[in-house]
Amino acid sequence: MPKVDLHIHSNASDGRFSPAEVVRQAAKNGLSVIAITDHDTIDGIASALITAKGFPRLKVIPGIELSTDVPQGEVHILGYFIDYTNHEFQAILEGLRNSRIKRAQGMVAQLKQLDIQIDWERVQEIAKEGSVGRPHIAQAMLEKGYISSLKEAFDKYISRDGPAYVEREKMTPVEAVALIIKFNGLPVLAHPFTSNNTKTLTAELKIAGLVGIETYYKDYTTDNINELIGLADKYGLITTGGTDYHGLEPAGETIIGGVEVPMESAERLITLAKDRALNLTGL
Repeated sequence: MPKVDLHIHSNASDGRFSPAEVVRQAAKNGLSVIAITDHDTIDGIASALITAKGFPRLKVIPGIELSTDVPQGEVHILGYFIDYTNHEFQAILEGLRNSRIKRAQGMVAQLKQLDIQIDWERVQEIAKEGSVGRPHIAQAMLEKGYISSLKEAFDKYISRDGPAYVEREKMTPVEAVALIIKFNGLPVLAHPFTSNNTKTLTAELKIAGLVGIETYYKDYTTDNINELIGLADKYGLITTGGTDYHGLEPAGETIIGGVEVPMESAERLITLAKDRALNLTGL
């Protein structure tokens, strides 16, 4: 049976493996369609597409995941078939990544106030050339024995309500949808239940140009999925899905392709991309 995973991160942002390694693993796992969706960066897409040429049965959709600002909860917007070669888009994303650096530095400082001494230089080493994110801070904490798992870092310290959390410059969800559309992408609401009011948000974003909602996602129950299918039907959205794979805790994390996503999800995205004459490189 064809496998689809439309939400995968590489070390271009806060994933563990390079884009090339992600593609090879996806091919090994027998996937038919994947999307590289790094946080606020498109730097890994070219490498993924080059590697994918060696696996003709695997299609790779160029994507991105944009972080946005809401009063409560977290809202991320996925963008598929994005124009990853556009210089204006790259400049905007560079600004977002710079705000990630300032936020991460602030978190390191906050942790020191809590007697958790991690070095900013080590966080940068872990991130390498990727976009700095909270998982890199969590890894630095794990290395020094302050936590027993990456999840513990988020639960106790660096989640939105945690004592070491620092906000960063973000755009609104509506602005993120508009940005993706501007640069020839298809905007999709990621992991919708991280929002405090999924129904209201979906209605608002549909007006802004949202085309899909991530319905098949790690840890989502049958009830969760059915609720999101209902929302998708109500607003004429494509139901997408993926693992949100980072590769940071291989023993406990869902593997690439580990969420059952219907092939129809990818097919509908591809059809819409063709209808809008978007960039179909990788297909």
